[in-house]
Amino acid sequence: MEFLKIDGSFGEGGGQIVRTALTLSCITRRPIILEKIRQNRKNPGLKPQHLTAIKILQKICNAKVEGDEIGSTSFKFMPDNIRDINIRDINIREDVGTAGSISLILQVLIPISSICQKKVELFIKGGTDVLWSPTMDYTRYVLGEAYSRMGINVSMKLIKRGYYPKGGGEVKLEIFPSQIKSISLIKRNTKKIKLFCSFSKLPEQIIQEKCKKIELELIKNKFDVEFSIKKEDANDSGSSILIASIDNNSIIGVDSVYDKKINEFNLDLNKITKNQLGIDENLADMLVLPASLTNDMTIFTVPKISKHLETNLYVASKFTRCKYGIGKIPGGFEVRIEGVLDTSI
Repeated sequence: MEFLKIDGSFGEGGGQIVRTALTLSCITRRPIILEKIRQNRKNPGLKPQHLTAIKILQKICNAKVEGDEIGSTSFKFMPDNIRDINIRDINIREDVGTAGSISLILQVLIPISSICQKKVELFIKGGTDVLWSPTMDYTRYVLGEAYSRMGINVSMKLIKRGYYPKGGGEVKLEIFPSQIKSISLIKRNTKKIKLFCSFSKLPEQIIQEKCKKIELELIKNKFDVEFSIKKEDANDSGSSILIASIDNNSIIGVDSVYDKKINEFNLDLNKITKNQLGIDENLADMLVLPASLTNDMTIFTVPKISKHLETNLYVASKFTRCKYGIGKIPGGFEVRIEGVLDTSI
């Protein structure tokens, strides 16, 4: 058995390379050895959300795994043919056991499940709105919109919020057989923005005041704002906010989890008020994987080339042999990804 070796310290050197390598290993049925996992982090190695992702994909593609333990800095993942599973549909229930990010796990699961030509139903518990990962609202409304335009048929239902440290959030996911296609997102043509905030066990007046301040700043920048705020039950106190601007040629979002130490949402509004391109920098790295699975050219413009984007381009090209190019344009960069993989595996 010939393994593809992946250096887990490449690029951003975090969990992103683990998630992308796992997904593409399943899709291409290529066994991998992932080494130096999160080597430069304060607490290196696999975390609970990585193990949950491994466990889910192991079930979907009948994989054999070695080294799947908390803190492990290397593991082997050996997938079988996902079309040979002897069940009609796939129904999975998983609990991360902590406030580990559900959104990051869904980035692993959705692309592989969408092309396995079986309906996949997942009920998962963990963190829905935690630091250093997309909020569940960003995942549902921003990434979900991009997935939809790329032909990925997925339903994400938020049952309960889960904040740090207890987690306990619940999400039901249904993924249907899909045919992934290319996408083109070049230039924003709207001044309409949606601002949505959710909170639990925090003073409503304070959250209202913080959101109103953000809304006034957006209006000051001549945006037409649709604002809503909702109190939702969670095990811990917390709040998250999503600001999204979406039209036919662009999908742009910025989100934040409320920082209870400083009593603020840590938001850089310039990322949405000044961005006249096609997508935001966080969405850019999330689109690489599905873009590499098409037989066409995906084109998007983005203000910044992040380490996460560079990492995903590197890993995707090693598995799928997709070709990509990055060019400087006014206000940012144009990224082209030519997928070369036949996804009818």
